[in-house]
Amino acid sequence: MNKIFEVPLYPYARHADQDATSPSRHRVVVVGAGPVGLAAAIDLAQSGVPVVVLDDNDKVSFGSRAICFAKRTLEIADRLGFGRPMAEKGVEWNVGKVFFGDRKVYDFNLLPEDGHQFPAFVNLQQYYIEEYLVARVRALQEAGAAIEIRGKNRVTDVVDHGDHAALTINTPDGPYQLQADWLIACDGAASPIRAQMGLDFVGRVFEDNFLIADVVMEADFPTERWFWFDPPFNKGQSALLHKQPDGVWRIDLQLGWDIDKEVEKKPENVIPRLKAMLGDEVEFQLEWVSIYTFQCRRMERFRHGRVIFRRQRPSGIALWCAGANSGLQDTDNLVWKLKLVIDGLADDSLLDTYDAERVLAADENILNSSRSTDFITPKSEISRVFRDAVLDLSEHHGFARPLVNSGRLSLPSVYEGSPLNSGDCLPGGPVRTRPGAPCPDAPLDEGFLLPQLGHGFTLLAINAEIPDAVQEAGVTATALRLSAEAPSPLAARYLGEAPAAVYLIRPDQHVATRMACFDETQVRAALRRAIGKE
Repeated sequence: MNKIFEVPLYPYARHADQDATSPSRHRVVVVGAGPVGLAAAIDLAQSGVPVVVLDDNDKVSFGSRAICFAKRTLEIADRLGFGRPMAEKGVEWNVGKVFFGDRKVYDFNLLPEDGHQFPAFVNLQQYYIEEYLVARVRALQEAGAAIEIRGKNRVTDVVDHGDHAALTINTPDGPYQLQADWLIACDGAASPIRAQMGLDFVGRVFEDNFLIADVVMEADFPTERWFWFDPPFNKGQSALLHKQPDGVWRIDLQLGWDIDKEVEKKPENVIPRLKAMLGDEVEFQLEWVSIYTFQCRRMERFRHGRVIFRRQRPSGIALWCAGANSGLQDTDNLVWKLKLVIDGLADDSLLDTYDAERVLAADENILNSSRSTDFITPKSEISRVFRDAVLDLSEHHGFARPLVNSGRLSLPSVYEGSPLNSGDCLPGGPVRTRPGAPCPDAPLDEGFLLPQLGHGFTLLAINAEIPDAVQEAGVTATALRLSAEAPSPLAARYLGEAPAAVYLIRPDQHVATRMACFDETQVRAALRRAIGKE
């Protein structure tokens, strides 16, 4: 077994709060020290907001779990200070291949264009991510940031009192209580806090189970995503293969519905399945085995008074990369808004737009993952005939390939129709950078665009004149002036057919509005709208 699972990263230590005569009050408490919870805490700390993280564990999560981290996730992680080690350790990949039976039908490239700082994906075990996150927390602590992690602190009760949330926490030394102005619940899909508050999921559970096996082996498979429909080694089902660092490979095998999960996880049953796939001559060792049931469910609302949940993810062979990727986008959406509310610059109704924007993203993921699962596991004979015909056609005809659905890999959501968006006033502007869209990266003379956008509102001018800053309602948008000529990536991604452009960009690097030239009245109105004051 990998020793990383055994070493405490944030061991339990008794805190003064446990000896206080009345519950201590904290600005923000985050429950859950997984990738999403720690990312939220780091973002808050970098913004100057004191934060306490509580977790019932004290070490990395067991098993590699989430392994596919998308370009947008790496960009967010880079802003939070842990993207570089992810990119350096992770296995980069852009290419995927689709197989039907024993033949390859086609391949695809998720990032065919040049001019990006990060690849489409890196594969990296979740336990490494958690190590990098904790290291970033320690660096922030050394720099004086008010951030702490308390291991072996299990939240057993939460009560929303309107102006704060009251928490009961169990520890090796017994229970104690805390109060939080704001509580962010990142305690997983099973969320004890959600259950304790009597909140439920809506959605669909699919009648299918999938085996995950992480195996250590020497293999000459290329660094690509391989997906099989109806392979000879798993007839009537599907399979997936990914490479991870350290000679670890992720294998997913669809098993069907009517199985005994505990029996299927036993090595004497897992190993023959893997040998059928890899061949008897390949030597491997099991590192981690799990079985999961595909689900597409979410909470009806993510904000409940002073308690805010990260959205509950779909899970399954088509979407097991979606959880951490969408989770970091959740916190990226939430933290800047919470910072404005805490600083008194926005009403707490701004937090309702977190609910609106991320519910839209959740529904988009659920729709795509449901379609993927229906394609991967046809529920009727006619559906299977259609799927098989599409796969056969895709081998020689490009028009059929968009119909093949082996899982929509993580893409950032566009917040279409968000109440924080202002109008699109850039005739001929690219669709990919319309209001609500996340900013695509682009190479500059020195470095890349996204790191230049900083942590606040940015007024980006390309071939246009703008002031050094615009301040409205206590919020400042800082100028970033650039020039671009076609056919540069910056011009293609931000100008399109326009000769010049001015963009107002939110702290989470989504476009709030864009225009052909600077208009102070329009920018001020857009800035007010972006913080919920219009």
